[in-house]
Amino acid sequence: MKPEEPRPPAPAPAPRGVAVTSPRAPTWPPQPGPRTATRSQRLGLVFGVLAALLFALWLFSAILTPFVLAFCIAYFLDPPVTKMRQFGVPRGLAAFLLVLGLAAFGLLAMLLLYPLLVAQIGVLITRLPAYVTGISTLVQQALERAQEAFGPEVVDAQLRDLAVRQAGAMVTFLGTAVGRLIGGGVALFNVFTLVVVTPIVAFYLLRDWPRILARVDSWLPRRSAHTLRQLARDTDRVLAAWLRGQLLCCGILGIYYAAGLQLVGLELGLIVGLMAGALSFIPYVGSLTGFVVAVLLAAAQFATWHGVGLVVAVFVTGQILEGYVIYPRLLGDRVELHAVWVIFALFAGGVAFGFLGVLLAVPIAAALGVVARYWLRRYLESPLYLDPPRTGS
Repeated sequence: MKPEEPRPPAPAPAPRGVAVTSPRAPTWPPQPGPRTATRSQRLGLVFGVLAALLFALWLFSAILTPFVLAFCIAYFLDPPVTKMRQFGVPRGLAAFLLVLGLAAFGLLAMLLLYPLLVAQIGVLITRLPAYVTGISTLVQQALERAQEAFGPEVVDAQLRDLAVRQAGAMVTFLGTAVGRLIGGGVALFNVFTLVVVTPIVAFYLLRDWPRILARVDSWLPRRSAHTLRQLARDTDRVLAAWLRGQLLCCGILGIYYAAGLQLVGLELGLIVGLMAGALSFIPYVGSLTGFVVAVLLAAAQFATWHGVGLVVAVFVTGQILEGYVIYPRLLGDRVELHAVWVIFALFAGGVAFGFLGVLLAVPIAAALGVVARYWLRRYLESPLYLDPPRTGS
């Protein structure tokens, strides 16, 4: 028989009133912490993501332009690719065909329009002295008529000479500025970026668009996922209605102004009309800028009020067409972006990040507008707004 092993001594009795706790073995894996995030954690996540996005935008702003352009192309081409996918076309093939077609259309437009624009810049530079003489003659005639109507006490010879000199200087500055603007706009885009990088990135984004959206959706915090999805749908609705409608408006107005100004005989009608159509992306700015430039060029070229009147008639008809036909049919009541808010966003984005900021201005403005309306609805439904007014003193 084996000798009995000595037993461990019994623990001493605990004092009265002291609870006895038995030691627990450590559990593995460790139990998860609390499943409800605190308010500070939620705020930290929101501000951390915003800070990271702003820092990345500031750090990589010099190289982001082709990627933002590619994202815009993928955003615009996603609906037709989805339609082609419903007809049995593989998404990769549909994305390749649409991006290839868009790139071919862009190159064809550049090949056709660039020589015309260069020729018109040459005409502007060549005819600039004659333009100065023509507008000076027109201003001189107007001031002489004003002197006959109001007398030499109101319009004297010194005022007339000063107005003529200032008008000539204005036309000279305008011609030089337009030439620099067109040259700078062409040099703004690098050929390698336009022809190679942007289409390739747009193809991959467009091919993987549903998977990208699904992956981003899977990262949303579960507590706020429904609200964030609704805000994203509202932003997409506003942005798609405004951008697609506005681009169609710009294209139609650009073609109309260019053709109309060419028909009335304005030598630089093509470049002025296309510029007015492109700048119509900024509400009221494009039409007003094109009108002022076209009237000044018409006064310089024709040196008669009849020619100026024809140019004015082209722009007045264009505004009627835009206000009563194009804008209601293409945009209508779907647009929830106020013109002042769009103008402010475009100028603020351009000042902050240049051309990249202009590209990002409208999407950010649309998202901020949707979020502001959401919080306004919550405020109008909250006790902060619904509390009854105080009674008594």
